[in-house]
Amino acid sequence: MSKPIVALVGRPNVGKSTLFNVLAGERISIVKDTPGITRDRIYADVNWLDRDFTVIDTGGIETDTADLMLRSIRMQAEVAIDTADVIVFITDIQSGLTDSDMNVADILRRSGKNVVLTVNKVDSFAKYEMDVYEFYNLGMGDPVPVSAGQKTGIGDLLDRVIKLFPDKMPGEEEDDRPKIAVVGKPNVGKSSLINKLLGEERVIVSDIAGTTRDAIDTPVSHNGRDYVFIDTAGLRRKNKVKEDLEHYMILRTVSAVERSDVVIIVIDASEGVTEQDAKIAGIAHDRGKGCIIAVNKWDAVEKDSKTVNEYTKDIRNTLSFMPYAEILFISALTGQRITKLYDIIDRVIESATLRIQTGVLNEIMTEAATLQQPPADKGRRLKLFYISEVSVKPPTFVIFVNDKELMHFSYQRYLENQIREAFGFTGTPLRFIIRERN
Repeated sequence: MSKPIVALVGRPNVGKSTLFNVLAGERISIVKDTPGITRDRIYADVNWLDRDFTVIDTGGIETDTADLMLRSIRMQAEVAIDTADVIVFITDIQSGLTDSDMNVADILRRSGKNVVLTVNKVDSFAKYEMDVYEFYNLGMGDPVPVSAGQKTGIGDLLDRVIKLFPDKMPGEEEDDRPKIAVVGKPNVGKSSLINKLLGEERVIVSDIAGTTRDAIDTPVSHNGRDYVFIDTAGLRRKNKVKEDLEHYMILRTVSAVERSDVVIIVIDASEGVTEQDAKIAGIAHDRGKGCIIAVNKWDAVEKDSKTVNEYTKDIRNTLSFMPYAEILFISALTGQRITKLYDIIDRVIESATLRIQTGVLNEIMTEAATLQQPPADKGRRLKLFYISEVSVKPPTFVIFVNDKELMHFSYQRYLENQIREAFGFTGTPLRFIIRERN
């Protein structure tokens, strides 16, 4: 089941980033008393009362401004509103109810989304209790008083948020078709790829980055098996400045990846792998999705006997955190190797759901420990007691040891490589949980 998405929305400088950092459990967003300082869309996974969800921190909404950056932030926040399942509308008790709050409330009402009104900076409820009532004028229901700075009222807020989650995300009850998110920078050929797979022009394609307006689910059948391809949206406007591309790209990618089983990361062969590609790939990796790297526009690259190896080496170096990902060189224009995608998708799905018997896993671990002795520190050596696979999508293993502080990252990677050598796990990340036996 994909995780619901919660967007933190409000005018600038009401404490969205501070609240986000409290929910995320670490200091991720830049926090500064200057409107518009949260430039990037930041997201984090949160768990409350056994409910997992993704929180998105947005820039502040300035509803009436000529400032280019603030207009851009407003559009980013509107994209977040479109994508979110629940919106936390944050206001500021110390500056009181403002016209900007009223304007943001109008935007949220038109969205038709579930909204939890939050009044931040209530450092003393006894002091500000009467002031909280002023926010009923927004017509957004009962306000939840919190202090992100002092971490008070957060539990009440999260209780309200998770009550608005559906038991299952829309369409999940009856649709068990594999879902494949096609992600990448604007104009790398995502929509062209889906059109070629589909055999008809269903998705708008243009040389102007951002012509894909919304995330589109496209059903495709191949060799008697049904798939759903999710095309990630680009920009809302064609004349956006280049620096704003990444804000929209990250949000749409998070939303599409959450709903997917496999992620196809499309890279432009004429540009090579870039830092933006790495950020997109990192989203899929962090969420434990099966990954395929499709190097598109391969027909436009001048090649010799070393070209494929050089491109592969460059991709592996830049995306060193996902050595398991499959790489395929394609052309959405000519159809080169397009049908091979289906074979790789099927293998990745099979790997992501592969379960290994506990006895077999322990034999592999014991043999691995014999071939390469576990690390030691100050005379105390790591002992491996037991390993078991506890879940799939992605395959997740628990290893019981005598002291988890002794489990060095390099030795964990060694054990992972031994398991991959035995079972393949094509295109899927593996997760390891280290626990002490007692």
